[in-house]
Amino acid sequence: MTKSFHGKTKRCFIHTSSLKMIEIRKQNCNPMTMKVTYYKKPVFIHQGYMQYLWDVDGTRYLDLFAGVATVSVGHCHPKVTAAAEKQLKKLWHTTLIYVYPTLQEYCEKLASYLPDPLKVVFLTNSGSEANDLAMFMARLYTGNFDIITLRGSYHGGSPMAMGLTSNAAYKYPVANGLGCTNTMCPDVFRGPWGGRHCRDSPVQTTRDCSCAQGHCAANEQYIRQLKETLATSVPPRIAAFFAEPIQGVGGAVQYPKNYLKDAFKLVRERGGICIADEVQTGFGRTGSHFWGFQGHDVIPDMVTMAKGIGNGFPMGAVVTTPEIANSFTKGVHFNTFGGNPVACAVASAVLETIIEDGTQKNSLDVGTYLMTELAKLRDKYEIIGDVRGKGLQIGVEMVKDKTSRDPLPPEDFAEIFEDVKDMGVLIGKGGVYGQIFRIKPPMCITKEDADFFLAVFNKSVHNYMEKR
Repeated sequence: MTKSFHGKTKRCFIHTSSLKMIEIRKQNCNPMTMKVTYYKKPVFIHQGYMQYLWDVDGTRYLDLFAGVATVSVGHCHPKVTAAAEKQLKKLWHTTLIYVYPTLQEYCEKLASYLPDPLKVVFLTNSGSEANDLAMFMARLYTGNFDIITLRGSYHGGSPMAMGLTSNAAYKYPVANGLGCTNTMCPDVFRGPWGGRHCRDSPVQTTRDCSCAQGHCAANEQYIRQLKETLATSVPPRIAAFFAEPIQGVGGAVQYPKNYLKDAFKLVRERGGICIADEVQTGFGRTGSHFWGFQGHDVIPDMVTMAKGIGNGFPMGAVVTTPEIANSFTKGVHFNTFGGNPVACAVASAVLETIIEDGTQKNSLDVGTYLMTELAKLRDKYEIIGDVRGKGLQIGVEMVKDKTSRDPLPPEDFAEIFEDVKDMGVLIGKGGVYGQIFRIKPPMCITKEDADFFLAVFNKSVHNYMEKR
């Protein structure tokens, strides 16, 4: 059954009632499921195609969050779907104890997208699992234990990875993450230092900047904080430094342009390896490069990835050097589902689709346009404090006012968030204080989609300001 809906086709489905679904969710799903359910009036998703989602009543939404930056080339992309169907008819599952073509072919293909000497691939089922494995390998290889991450980071919710994650909302009052230390995040908008030229983004902060050309005083100050951490909070020899090239859950936080280069040098001087968490920034999402770390002009010793790697199919990976990988043979590590034939077939199709569809360039073009237009809304509204990001990894930070930069209160933020959804667009939220709108859509969105969102967002903020 179909009917017209704003010039589009509205599909009507027979389904379990919404009230019954919420009842089941409350009674039979873990209570955490309700805690993380978005919106006062939840969205009941039934179907997806490319950049769109439909609810059980047939209402269409423009998806600008992609299942938390996970759907890379588009919901149910025909090429990826065909690869999954073909493999399902051939072989669903086998394990690493056998040699099977999809695993070897995919590992070789993935490695070809990374610079030397990053050529050895370990496949997992999720980003948390990949980061767990990276922690373990770093400690084995270096013989050291302590690991440093940035405040506001998110590297997973498993008991090991929880120590890497630096956001109280994701912490539990149990022992976890022993040996993990957080250092100051070089956030040039909210942090104590920052200016108009710090970050690699088409949109800069509105903060004053008196730095000479090619010189960043903010970077020097944040590196000084890292040196303080190294001098006071960890032993002289450390195992690793983890960093997202752009913080994801933290709200698309970007660092001064040379921060990672300077940080990597300090870490390596102390025996540590440098790990880039590309779970959200990888596979062309930042537009200018295939990997986020390339925008910082660094080569890490290890890269972790997940989410967009399989366009939503559960998969993750750790890629490292042969030397580091060899240290892992001191024991036996086995992952039943890591490198599953269907996962490898899907992930291989994703890599091909990114190239064939020009996904990376689309991320750059549409993302740059979207950020530039959002910056105009920042200049228009007192409560939009910052717009930042690269490609289609975008954050919009909401504040009480631009002078204090204090976070917009949660109830006010939620009002705008709900309004955007009610007008047909799904976006995410994040930040240490839950004050940042996260825009990380399937990378197939168009300029027309961006214009639709801009109109919706402008209207939602306008509605809020009128009430205030």
